Amino acid sequence: MRSLRAGRPSMSTRASRRKRLRWLAAMSLGLAAFFLLDTSAALAATPQMRASDWKSIKQVIGAQRAAFIAGDGDKAFGYATPALRAQFGDADTFMAMVHLGYPALITARYTEFLEGAVIDGLIIQPLRLIDADNSVRVALYTMEKQKNGAWRISGCRIGPSTVQSA
Repeated sequence: MRSLRAGRPSMSTRASRRKRLRWLAAMSLGLAAFFLLDTSAALAATPQMRASDWKSIKQVIGAQRAAFIAGDGDKAFGYATPALRAQFGDADTFMAMVHLGYPALITARYTEFLEGAVIDGLIIQPLRLIDADNSVRVALYTMEKQKNGAWRISGCRIGPSTVQSA
């Protein structure tokens, strides 16, 4: 309804608009508070990573890869988290899985660590692998810091890279 005076909205229309604006403002504040809390919770869950952490992580991955190449299943298995070791049960089963599903970790002629990242609380360390046939892949390692301060590998996924080897 419109008032007859100067084309202005009636009192009930203005009151209705004010109610809607207050409702929208309240919803906006509620959503802002929700996202602020959600973001602060995610930030609180994000581990603080130092350069020494990334160095240790790279050493663990490199040592496990060296154990794979040397055929030392017990040593390679020792770099896995307790949960991953429980999943595979023993070093022989673990090594069989690596040979079947992750041969590039053993056969790569060149490796290069890329910049690690913390994504949704997961510590991810990428490793570029170039195989003998010049195919390029990226191994994405997930890492966990143990109660004793040691870093262990909790998983690895290998995918293709967008980079081509010459």
